[in-house]
Amino acid sequence: MKSYLILSFSLSVLLISCSDKKELIVDPSDPAIEYSGRINRSSEESVGLNWPGSSIRINFEGASIAVLLQDESGDNYYNVILDNDSIFILRPQTIKQYQVLASNLSKGPHTIELFRRTEWDRGPTDFYGFKVDTNAKLLAKSAPKKRKIEFYGDSITAGFAVEDTSGKDRYDSIYSNNYASYAAITSRHFDADYHCVCKSGIGITVSWDPLIMPEVYDRLVPTDSTSKWDFSLYQPQVVVVNLFQNDTGLVKLPEHPEFIKRFGDKVPDEAYLINAYQEFIAGLRAHYPEANIICSLGSMDATKPGSLWPGYVQVAVDNLEDPHIYTHFLPYEESTAHPSVQQQKNMAHSLIEFIEKTIDW
Repeated sequence: MKSYLILSFSLSVLLISCSDKKELIVDPSDPAIEYSGRINRSSEESVGLNWPGSSIRINFEGASIAVLLQDESGDNYYNVILDNDSIFILRPQTIKQYQVLASNLSKGPHTIELFRRTEWDRGPTDFYGFKVDTNAKLLAKSAPKKRKIEFYGDSITAGFAVEDTSGKDRYDSIYSNNYASYAAITSRHFDADYHCVCKSGIGITVSWDPLIMPEVYDRLVPTDSTSKWDFSLYQPQVVVVNLFQNDTGLVKLPEHPEFIKRFGDKVPDEAYLINAYQEFIAGLRAHYPEANIICSLGSMDATKPGSLWPGYVQVAVDNLEDPHIYTHFLPYEESTAHPSVQQQKNMAHSLIEFIEKTIDW
């Protein structure tokens, strides 16, 4: 794919709603729009995007297309994918405004997709619709994908700092890109609909931040404990869990405030860790009775030679005695930073190979 950078700017807007006129306004509720991910539809005039990997897609005819967005922080980035070929980077603004996605398009059908690169700690983005200009026409949705996959993970799965070639793991969100993560790569390989429930620093028993995955995995809006996701809306055939990396470091820091909050003054033993992981996977099974669940780990130091953590995962899975819950550990890749673009590709290759050999879906 070709990569470019698109600069956002405001457009004056003439609101005309007839589909046979020069300009076409597409409301967020229009059935021609395809959404993927845990999309917040609680507002009547917009939809909210919080989770990395959430996407909006539309097929259309017209010379140009713009999107009406408002971002809470101005610190989120989206890949804009035109005709499944060129990728542009869009940074929504904190004021509600139209931003051009593509212009001077050729006659005939086109596809545009917005894919959220960034994590939910950067705040939500509200989507208010599209504006298509010049002989505008909406086309039917693409055929529904036959496969569905979902990932639960931390910064590795999120694609944190994946594009930071300095190796410094800079926190600036421009360097994070969920599209380049092993999770998104795997999903595209299988042409699967993709959900990603992840957050940098999160763990099963303890996190670098206040929330642990068992407290947020069932939320629609991750920062709102009362906002619950309806699991019946999305039943994946494959669920991949890549968690425990952050637990490995924090259980060795008894003076860290999150350690104290979760464990008091006692270091958790193997039985505690195994049981916590086992309970989380059992909870996922309750929501997904037919899914194949892959309990993974890696490729950072949780899977380095001598690590006990893959063994904890294996014991938890063995205890569940479920023939459709598997383990697959991603090979350890020594590094001073989070996985690079190439390392993410390596992880995807390993996971893809395992799924192809193991799961019939």
